[in-house]
Amino acid sequence: MIGITLTADQICNAPIEVRRWIEHEVIAGLRLAPQARASSPPRIARPAICSEDEMAAIFGRLRGMPVALSVLFEFRLPGINFGDPPVKSFRLMDILHNSKLQGIEQVMTGLDAISKALADLRGDPGVCFCDFDSEGHCFLAPETQASIAKLWHDIVVQQEPPADTRREPMLRSAG
Repeated sequence: MIGITLTADQICNAPIEVRRWIEHEVIAGLRLAPQARASSPPRIARPAICSEDEMAAIFGRLRGMPVALSVLFEFRLPGINFGDPPVKSFRLMDILHNSKLQGIEQVMTGLDAISKALADLRGDPGVCFCDFDSEGHCFLAPETQASIAKLWHDIVVQQEPPADTRREPMLRSAG
């Protein structure tokens, strides 16, 4: 067996075929999803639809968990519509790269924390926040993605001072 260490920049700058192969090998190596034949369609369980209030409550439960919050807010991005009924598709490797986490294990730890927070909130251990396929994709209900995007917007807007209290840049007079 030979091991190779690649930086995130090396992976990001590799040709798409190489990135997909690496993504597939990582997912298969961690056994995150059952191995499926390339010709078989992905199995997608219907992820839960989470309201804005539920996402705010989940955010509150995850406040002391930066890894989980990093993963959660990656879902503020639009994703790709997929299937019928539609779900939003996200690549786990994109979540890893964009969130600046150290490894796919941290992404999965964050997803587990989000799922547990949702299960605790609803009192339903069987609720499914998201689903996965064997190609390293994560699927989310479009309504949940919209709720996360709205939560992100509300948090960012609340952090900005109102327009009338912002400090104007000081101009130097040449005099």
